[in-house]
Amino acid sequence: METMIQSNSSKVPLYEEVAGKVSHLIEEGTFGPGSRIPSVRALSRQLSVSINTVMEAYGLLEDRRLIEARPQSGYYVLARRGNIPAEPSMSTVRSLPTKVSIKELSSMIMRDMRDRSLVPLGAAIPNPEHLPIDRLNRMLSTEARRYREQSVSYESPPGCEKLRVQVARRLVYAGCTLTPDQIVTTCGCMEAVNLALLATCRPGDTVAIESPSYYNFLQALELYGLKALEIPTHPRDGMSIDALRYALEHNRISACLAVTNFSNPLGCLMPDDRKKELVELLSSHQVPLIEDDLNGDLSFSPERPRVAKSYDKDGSVLLCSSFSKTLAPGYRVGWIAPGRYQSEIERLKGVITIADATPPQLAIAEFLANGGYDHHLRSLRRIHARQTMQMAQAVGRYFPEGTRISNPAGGFVLWVEFPSYVDSLVLYEQALKAGITIAPGPAFSPRQKYQNCIRLNAGYWSEEVERAIQTLGELAAAMK
Repeated sequence: METMIQSNSSKVPLYEEVAGKVSHLIEEGTFGPGSRIPSVRALSRQLSVSINTVMEAYGLLEDRRLIEARPQSGYYVLARRGNIPAEPSMSTVRSLPTKVSIKELSSMIMRDMRDRSLVPLGAAIPNPEHLPIDRLNRMLSTEARRYREQSVSYESPPGCEKLRVQVARRLVYAGCTLTPDQIVTTCGCMEAVNLALLATCRPGDTVAIESPSYYNFLQALELYGLKALEIPTHPRDGMSIDALRYALEHNRISACLAVTNFSNPLGCLMPDDRKKELVELLSSHQVPLIEDDLNGDLSFSPERPRVAKSYDKDGSVLLCSSFSKTLAPGYRVGWIAPGRYQSEIERLKGVITIADATPPQLAIAEFLANGGYDHHLRSLRRIHARQTMQMAQAVGRYFPEGTRISNPAGGFVLWVEFPSYVDSLVLYEQALKAGITIAPGPAFSPRQKYQNCIRLNAGYWSEEVERAIQTLGELAAAMK
């Protein structure tokens, strides 16, 4: 690398010149995937530029997903996307409400989750090997002894105060300033979403949803007799605001259900300006937003994205989340910040489940306070970023020509769009016989669209998983 940058006579900012030099070295293979690049201070000396200039350059390279910062370690080159297929385009759907009927498909996927002999590419579940099981279980035991009577008592709504305090503190990083009293604990995120639907809708009402949309959301709509109005969704930027605006002007909509940060199944991340526009648009039509932020902590970059709730001025956003994807699915610890629907949510919670199990709430609260949650998240994010890339690259190697795949910036699921000749329901049956479980596309649409699509769980990666991807590719290609 040259020892200095010549006088900058062009209009290109100096930090972009620095970024260009480092990018060139990465492309030429001087710094390969996973290798450490010069520290900020070292590069500043080598190129005779300021530390701030190098920081801006490295920030630009992070935005371009060429490098990543590892706390107390430095900057490293991210794995290359190689021959990864292109992204799918914006989904296309009919702007008409429809009844939902997908319970058989979703039950099928959930049933497969119980069979531990299958390669788990279907349900979006984290790999227990990446979770702090021993620390959490020790805290569970310690907290049960410390709060001896409380641990066996009801924590009636709004729920465990110690947990709500920690959730409120964490929400500051997502752009929200809420008090513990504005949060209600729930049995996982899905109960939070269910309570939100019950509080905002009545049987026969219409809910605007992303398309494709998480199949358990669709099951909830079906259970409560609600209609779904699918809104076109881009695999990178999320729900189309223009299409939603049109839908609001031509339909009576009671609520909008969306995942603004790393959605399931697309993995899309809605830009902040569009989150703000989404909240303002819905508020102007007096339609509440049910926001699922289950994957918000799982950004591949160091910065945690804001939630749409951070733009809420009238309490019309019901923010739902849990620790099922980051700490412990089996603890079933979730929460909702329901805004102006707080009293109704607390009433519904008391009627339906009375209270959540107390010991897991205490254990999660202690982990958030003293268990190194941020350190754990940094490790988990790196693992998911690497494994998602590895799986995407395997799809590029083994799946049929013409396949497209999402390019998420967080979470751990991938949406795969095969050529039109592939039937994902047939592929599902064939994969099951081969010992592999997948999530077929029709499960993610009330009209059972996306016949040639599947969702893959990238929470696991191993030689066995790679062989499973190869098998899926061979089965799909054989359908031509």
